[in-house]
Amino acid sequence: MKDLKAGIYIKSTDALNGSIFENTTILLVKHNPAGSIGFVTNKPLYKSLHQLIEFNSSKPFPLMDGGPVDIKRLFVLHKRPDLISVGEQITNDLYLGGNMEQVIEAINHKGANNQDIQLFIGYCGWDSGELEAEIEEGSWVLFP
Repeated sequence: MKDLKAGIYIKSTDALNGSIFENTTILLVKHNPAGSIGFVTNKPLYKSLHQLIEFNSSKPFPLMDGGPVDIKRLFVLHKRPDLISVGEQITNDLYLGGNMEQVIEAINHKGANNQDIQLFIGYCGWDSGELEAEIEEGSWVLFP
């Protein structure tokens, strides 16, 4: 599926109603022959960064439920390569990961907000061909 690539959003269809992916929008951040990785972008975790023990001195900052995989790990998407280094460019203005000390500094002292930085607990992952099959069977639709 040639339209499937990093930077594309997928939205669940009624076929996923009753599952953890009901009414879910996911931003794909990686798609290659090995599989796909994305983050749920429309489900807040209802927990804040400062509520995590390792970041308890940070300002309150919203966390998102990124997905059911690796839920003990924090992931970062950002639009501030001027403040956060080492991120992997996903689209022209969106980066995955980066120096976590700089992420916290940007939040606490440089005025970065959730339009600049999104923090996710967990992610969504698919093995090779799995997401394509789910799209073909009607579980997901693509939109830019």
